[in-house]
Amino acid sequence: MLSNDNCFLTTILVSYQKEVRNINKNALFNKLISFTTSVHQVTHDLTHNIKSDSLTTVQYKILEYIKVSQPVTLSDISDCQHISMPNTSREIKKLKEKNLIEKISNPEDRRKQSIRLSEEGEIMMNEAFSTIELRFLNRIQNVSDKDLEEIDQALDILQKKLFY
Repeated sequence: MLSNDNCFLTTILVSYQKEVRNINKNALFNKLISFTTSVHQVTHDLTHNIKSDSLTTVQYKILEYIKVSQPVTLSDISDCQHISMPNTSREIKKLKEKNLIEKISNPEDRRKQSIRLSEEGEIMMNEAFSTIELRFLNRIQNVSDKDLEEIDQALDILQKKLFY
């Protein structure tokens, strides 16, 4: 009888541990949702009114993506920006007409093209990123060195473990 009680208690304990892990994972998921919302808000604050009036929001987001990921393909842009291929092609054509991007043909396969910022596009995006950096530095100006180190470590961990 004692061994049955031990088995029963072990089963309950294992079940409880699984439930606690699930609760912790659910709590972690809820924290992720909250964190993601905060990231979107901070991104909005840092980039508010950053784009040139000559660009649509979609065009700016495409240029921003190209800036950090170049060279890229049309399908890379379409996938990352959640835009259909026809709409992506149309926006790329407009950005090319504005001399903000250039297409580079693959010498091994002329059908494949990479897209990167033109010199004008680089200048525009460097100015935008400089403004964003100033806003970021202003946002963290009163953060202690210890907290900055912790933020740096947290970003490294998130990049390695979650945003890979």
